[in-house]
Amino acid sequence: MNIIQTDIEGVVIIDPDVYSDERGYFFESFSQREFEEKVCKTVFVQDNESLSGYGVVRGLHFQRPPYEQAKLVRVVKGKVLDVAVDIRKDSPTYGKHISIELSEENKRQVFIPRGFAHGYAVLAGETIFQYKCDNYYAPDYEDAILWNDPKLGIDWCLPFEDIILSEKDRRNPPF
Repeated sequence: MNIIQTDIEGVVIIDPDVYSDERGYFFESFSQREFEEKVCKTVFVQDNESLSGYGVVRGLHFQRPPYEQAKLVRVVKGKVLDVAVDIRKDSPTYGKHISIELSEENKRQVFIPRGFAHGYAVLAGETIFQYKCDNYYAPDYEDAILWNDPKLGIDWCLPFEDIILSEKDRRNPPF
């Protein structure tokens, strides 16, 4: 597992060692020991998976304290633009975001620590998105930010007319 630091402290890209031959490929998608050595100590308690089609934008979601969640995200099939927005008020990168392409081809993962809003845009066909969380889902503490808030300046890499949102995500408040 190779760790790539991003411009926002705590958000890291994990580039796995992939072993390919005529049979296909193999890679270790998660090792608690190696994750703790190279990224941080955490215990993931919940795995989630979603299936979405081209143009779907999910986010920008987060949970308020004390139910904040760190996430380790990846794409099993398809391709997304993954976005993490720093919402830690005391952070020097407050309001800044990181955008990373995750795909079945690059097999990259992104670790997003607590204190971030998270979302993604599906850039190709049918996409399977998986993520680990270090805290359980708490619906009463769920919150979100408007996906296209101009203050954030996120380029979702999709034509506006192709974007598909849930009714809930259409009504999220601005940053």
